[in-house]
Amino acid sequence: MTDVLRRGRASLAFSFFTQGATFALLVTRIPAIQDRYGVSDALLPVFLAAVPILAGVGSVTTEQLVKRIPPSRLLRWSQPVVMLALLGVGAGGNMAELAVALGAFGLAVGALDASMNMLGVSLQRTYGRSIMLSFHAAYSLGGILGASLAWVGAHWHLALWVSYLPVVAVLLPAALLGSRWYVDGKPEPVEHGVGASTGSGGVVFKLLLPLCLVMTFAYIGDSTVSNWSAKYLKDVLGSSEQLATVPYNVYMVTTLVGRAIGDFGVRRFGAVAVVRLGALVAAVGFAVVAGASGAWVGMAGFTLLGLGLCVLVPQTFAAAGRLFPGDSDAAIARLNIFNYVGFLIGSPLVGALGDAWSYRGAMLVPMVLVLVTLVYARSFAARPDRYGGGHERPRTADVGRGSNGL
Repeated sequence: MTDVLRRGRASLAFSFFTQGATFALLVTRIPAIQDRYGVSDALLPVFLAAVPILAGVGSVTTEQLVKRIPPSRLLRWSQPVVMLALLGVGAGGNMAELAVALGAFGLAVGALDASMNMLGVSLQRTYGRSIMLSFHAAYSLGGILGASLAWVGAHWHLALWVSYLPVVAVLLPAALLGSRWYVDGKPEPVEHGVGASTGSGGVVFKLLLPLCLVMTFAYIGDSTVSNWSAKYLKDVLGSSEQLATVPYNVYMVTTLVGRAIGDFGVRRFGAVAVVRLGALVAAVGFAVVAGASGAWVGMAGFTLLGLGLCVLVPQTFAAAGRLFPGDSDAAIARLNIFNYVGFLIGSPLVGALGDAWSYRGAMLVPMVLVLVTLVYARSFAARPDRYGGGHERPRTADVGRGSNGL
């Protein structure tokens, strides 16, 4: 690998790290944000739903923008907006200002998520081996930092803006500096009549559908942890506000561990086995959380959730890039929308079921959906190739049928 590619990989990994820290600082302090602005339990799901809706708009817009603007440029300028919006959430004085800050956060994070994963998939293609999980491992590491700082803020009863300002002041200029070394990939040439890329939305959706469903189910599970774990521990399992910030941190630690070794697992055992194991472990984690007798048992469940869910999303992005080698940016932008579909469904669904029934019962819904992922695991069928972990290249006929995954 050239120094250009190494710097590109390192700078992109730092971008994932920065976004992990930023997002964790937002979601782990949801109870504090709710208290600061006087948001009722009934209104809270509306605020939580607005962010993924606007993020979906940002992702759709990014698909069009990358036809004219390199993904690296979109990432370079969307990341500072996300961080400044986080600061706005902490510094606002009323619900209108909160709405504006969350709106800016949502729109910018859609562009950020799409462009980060576009660059990650193109770098993986250039490297010729699976490295996508390593980028998401950097995201998990950032999440650990963010959740740890959120714990400090809750422990010392710091104002939200006091918790957020030092992080933004350090990471924002560092991310801008690192953005100088982003590497934009080029679409892989596809022979005439071969490959899934056609530019047709209908055909793309049909081929992407299994991956879209997996992405949706994975993010329903992830959003349940990120948006409701703190509230679940505090209100259902009787923990303190300080302890309520811990589950997301534990979750991020286990996602880091799983993703750090995930690329090796794909090469050794294949993507189908990795996805199936991840879905089973995540389902067990939700079952433990739903039946937990206390906060520490609940955290054991969130530990299993991190180990199980961590492999699904990176593998899904990578598989989409493989399936559409000549149009991977568009495929990733469209697939990324289902990231937010999962958040849009997951957060309000768990909240509504929790209010109408019980939060314990609500945890069983993402458990069932994650198990449904097993039905679609064959969409990740690893042909022995440079991304999946074998020694032979895929047959072009397999690519044309869209049957090969990571």
